[in-house]
Amino acid sequence: MREINVSRINVSDQTIEERTDFVAEETALHIFLNKTHYGTILCSPDQLEEMAVGHLLSEGLLKSTDEIDELLLKKDGKCLVKLKPDIDAEQRISTAQRFARLVVSACGSPDYRPLSEVIDTLPKLDMAPTVNAQVVSQSVLQLNTIAKNFRTTGGVHVAALYSTDGKLAALAEDVGRHNAVDKVIGAGATKNMEFRNLFLALSGRLTGDIVLKAARMKLPIIASLSAAISSGLEAAQLTKVTLIGFVRSKRMNIYTYPERIVLGARKI
Repeated sequence: MREINVSRINVSDQTIEERTDFVAEETALHIFLNKTHYGTILCSPDQLEEMAVGHLLSEGLLKSTDEIDELLLKKDGKCLVKLKPDIDAEQRISTAQRFARLVVSACGSPDYRPLSEVIDTLPKLDMAPTVNAQVVSQSVLQLNTIAKNFRTTGGVHVAALYSTDGKLAALAEDVGRHNAVDKVIGAGATKNMEFRNLFLALSGRLTGDIVLKAARMKLPIIASLSAAISSGLEAAQLTKVTLIGFVRSKRMNIYTYPERIVLGARKI
């Protein structure tokens, strides 16, 4: 985050106050698979290694962290990911996309493929595990409390991984909601977490690309402070992900597969 000078105007009493404030920062992360440029991601300048690993995993470029031979993050923003000798990096890139791309922090990939082209490659999840609705509610609602950069700047998204009993497993913040999800996935993957036994909590909208990232990692439940949109609902239905939006103090909307959520002593 960066400290800046601002002029704060109070419209009601017609006053101007000169003060300091903090804004979220953004940097360019250039990801290379072996010597091939995969893409440039505009993101917050922290957890960059997790960003690279999580993005490559959640976009299907990597099947697991075991495929990485070496990862080198340079000061100029280049992240060099060397794959094991038996993996064809250029083939992986050509399968995932047609050209090197700019992944913007606000809206994700501009070369988005139709859901029908990618859904068959994703794992179909079973109905385990189950999570108590109270655990989901408390986990999502504490996001903005535990997120330091959000409390300071108000300019970032938050994503977290929780165990089914509500224990925080990993946390990430970023100017982009996709990036926050990638970073928390990368944090979990580098610690060899078992994603099928966790759930994803986040602050941003539940879109199709967010759901696909979770589905690739076999995360069975996604819960957010924000709303779901139609692409998110479609992706969740097809991949058997439980999608939960508008998690507030006393309620939540469960859009798909409510049987994973326990209310009191019974499943929904």
